[in-house]
Amino acid sequence: MTTCTASPCAAVLKGALALGNDMSYPVYRLFISALCLAVALLMYLLIRKTRLGMMVLVGASNREMIQSLSVKISLLYRLVFAMGVGLAVLAGMIAAPVSSVYPGMGGGVIIICFVVVVVIGGICSIKGALIAALLIGFVDTFGKVFWQEVAGVLVYLLMTLILLWKPEGFFKHG
Repeated sequence: MTTCTASPCAAVLKGALALGNDMSYPVYRLFISALCLAVALLMYLLIRKTRLGMMVLVGASNREMIQSLSVKISLLYRLVFAMGVGLAVLAGMIAAPVSSVYPGMGGGVIIICFVVVVVIGGICSIKGALIAALLIGFVDTFGKVFWQEVAGVLVYLLMTLILLWKPEGFFKHG
């Protein structure tokens, strides 16, 4: 019978970074942040700098055009869906050690992820979605710390104010 041993990498991620005398921050959470930034950068480069990314962008906005260029749009859609599933699996794997994992665990944030971030950032704008996600995370976190009684409304209030100021979101189109 064999026993599982943790890898040396896992041992490094178990530590904590000291933030003064009384506070510390888990190294694993820093790893999560770095990994998410790396994945975001890779996705940006994939979509903006590769032929596949160009096909995805054109296929999302003009299906007939991409089909006229002899690209099998159904295969392209399946590939994009598979990439989305892969990202969801990666997110579940890195979230599992810091939160409980159960079916439907993303239901609480699905509206924020797919509506508010896209609406505030601008439809089809990757840069806008990234900026909106960071802004929403900032407002949500500080709202929960300083104004618990209205924290759930602050994100939607932010969305309302931004749409009153810029109805197309931060960026009009990707």
